[in-house]
Amino acid sequence: MKATIWHNPKCGTSRKVLAILQERPEVDLTVVEYLKAPPTRAKLAQLYADAGIKPAEGLRLRGTDAAERGLPDADDGTVLDAMASDPILINRPLVETEKGVAICRPQDEVLKLL
Repeated sequence: MKATIWHNPKCGTSRKVLAILQERPEVDLTVVEYLKAPPTRAKLAQLYADAGIKPAEGLRLRGTDAAERGLPDADDGTVLDAMASDPILINRPLVETEKGVAICRPQDEVLKLL
């Protein structure tokens, strides 16, 4: 099974989800350090649509200025534009498999995708 994780190595939850994925021999894993290689606006839109959530639900609020910028209440396009230009706003870890997409918080959420 193919899996992609949008990963931040400084995040404990992201490291735990990565470890779960790496322990599974059946997983063909792609790791994207999204702060170095951010997803495009179109990819973000696809990920959130596949996860069944609005882009604002994928915002990282803690440690960002998202609330001060009014992003939690902004329209989808504004949120996606902000995330694409400032990837620190993307909540992590995002995991995509053929079974779907999820923000894997807590880390056991990844098991639903395997």
